[in-house]
Formats: sequence, C-alpha cells, structure tokens
Amino acid sequence: QVQLVESGGGLVQAGGSLRLSCAASGRTSLLFRMGWFRQAPGKERAFVASIRWSDGRTDYVDFVKGRFTISRDNAKNTAYLQMESLKPEDTAIYYCAVRSEHSDYESGYWGKGTQVTVSS
Repeated sequence: QVQLVESGGGLVQAGGSLRLSCAASGRTSLLFRMGWFRQAPGKERAFVASIRWSDGRTDYVDFVKGRFTISRDNAKNTAYLQMESLKPEDTAIYYCAVRSEHSDYESGYWGKGTQVTVSS
C-alpha cells in the first residue's frame, strides 16, 4: 500500500501561483511514476502532469505547458506541482496518484485531493 497526502491548495487570484505537494509513504518501492490530475465541477478527472521517479522525466498536458512544473524530492518521497499564471479555468480539485511500472493509474494509489480555486 502507498499512502498519498496532497497539500498546498487554496484560493488565489488569477495570475497568481501555488505549489502543491504530494507526500508518499508506505511501500514507496512501488513508485514508478507519479501523476497530478484534476477534476473541475461537472467535468471528468483529467491528467495534468507526471514524473518518472527514477530519472525525473516529465510529461504535461498541453494546456499547462509553460505554466506548471512537476518535480520530485526522492529523499522525501514527495512530488510537487508548481503552478504559475493561474487562470480561473484551473479551478479544480487536484489529486496525485502513483502507479507501478506495470500498472496504470486507475489501479494505482490516489490521494484525497486538494482544492485549488482561482478567482478572476
């Protein structure tokens, strides 16, 4: 089992910044890739960014490229999502999730989410 705890959400004005954290505990040997997802009201959960734990290789969805940066601290088993130039449409609950090498996120582990609200 892997436990994930997100933090860092909050209310910010458009154009502002937030940094989300996701701390992993438990069987951290299962950490192959960690991803951030978000779900806005009335919408399906969507992929935002991910990072491969071994080498830090990252992937982003197009609408956050250049604004969001995912990183990790291996020693702390923690991943971060630095969000810049936030827009009202970034308002959502942000979840982190981990998957092992041979599984997908749906069958992996998820945190409970942290609310990000961007006011116009």
